Amino acid sequence: MKTIFDINFKDKKALIRVDFNVPLDANFKVTDATRIEAAKPTIDKIIEDGGSVILMSHLGRPKGVDSQFSLQHIVSTVSEILGLPVQFASNCIGDVAQNAASNLKSGEILLLENLRFYNEEEAGDVDFASKLAKLGDVYVNDAFGTAHRSHASTTIIAQFFPQNKCFGALLAKEIESLNKVLKNSQKPVTAVLGGSKVSSKITVIENILDKVDHMIIGGGMTFTFVKALGGSIGNSICEDDKQELALEILRLAKQKNVQIHIPVDVVAANAFANDAQTQIVDVKNIPDGWQGLDAGPKSLENFRKVILESKTILWNGPLGVFEMENFANGTIQLGNFIAEATQNGAFSLVGGGDSVAAVKQFGFEDKMSYVSTGGGAMLEMLEGKILPGIAAILD
Repeated sequence: MKTIFDINFKDKKALIRVDFNVPLDANFKVTDATRIEAAKPTIDKIIEDGGSVILMSHLGRPKGVDSQFSLQHIVSTVSEILGLPVQFASNCIGDVAQNAASNLKSGEILLLENLRFYNEEEAGDVDFASKLAKLGDVYVNDAFGTAHRSHASTTIIAQFFPQNKCFGALLAKEIESLNKVLKNSQKPVTAVLGGSKVSSKITVIENILDKVDHMIIGGGMTFTFVKALGGSIGNSICEDDKQELALEILRLAKQKNVQIHIPVDVVAANAFANDAQTQIVDVKNIPDGWQGLDAGPKSLENFRKVILESKTILWNGPLGVFEMENFANGTIQLGNFIAEATQNGAFSLVGGGDSVAAVKQFGFEDKMSYVSTGGGAMLEMLEGKILPGIAAILD
């Protein structure tokens, strides 16, 4: 796997695909700069070598050129994080971009305008990719969040750099961390899968059953399994058409010697609201009119034992409706258990939008071995797919 650490960038122009698709407030100020910070090690290495850096990214889902999605809004934040001035090109191809790139000196940084101002980017257009390719000497992909897309700047462009393409530090770390779970894991391996739907996790479950020893199922998915097993789930969320699938997963797990752990008790509420009345009930006997919104104390005790005995832990999805304070305890406790296991030497990988949000919200970021930056990309890798953005560099 060729990375930036295998190349000396002295006097070279590195064209880097980054994922600077960051949230902006009403005044176009960056509200969460995590993705920009994540790209810093790659940029630092190239600048330290004596190279120059051309950054390309998308922002949002513009329909053509739209000033509210201009990357101009983030220039000052990028500059602040990198500790260096950042030049801006008001286009990503054509004379404007070409001139700005040609005049770039060693140690300088240029940010190109939003790639998605051109439909050709998402269409994976070869001609558009070739115009981007003319801007740099080496192509670096450091955008894990878009590695599962065959877009011009993430995949197609790599063919114009047959000998001069590599992974950035962030993307290399993502691949390495996922491989630690999927290929080189220390046993016992535990996967914690939460969230509301079995249907969105089914391919992940099927692919990782061969690689794990324990699987904890939490969140709204719980109730599809409980109902399939004959339990009464009251008004809890449930995918009725996935009950047979839930039973099939349990059969497969048994066959492969994987222990499945489902909550035994839940915090039930009489409405989907933070101020609803609550009671702790057996997961198989939730009264009519009540719905399970978080894992109960006995479930958490069971999960704790499993996690503390694990050497490799994958966490994807919360255990309850953590956005509501009264139903956040399960997710917080799970974070505590995984943090404790990590401190004791386990490798923990957290990924997927909601789990990452929970980890940040409750201050667990530095207590996990690795927090992934790509939701969709990580899920596809867990499903066993080869991501086009990764394949294009390995090719």
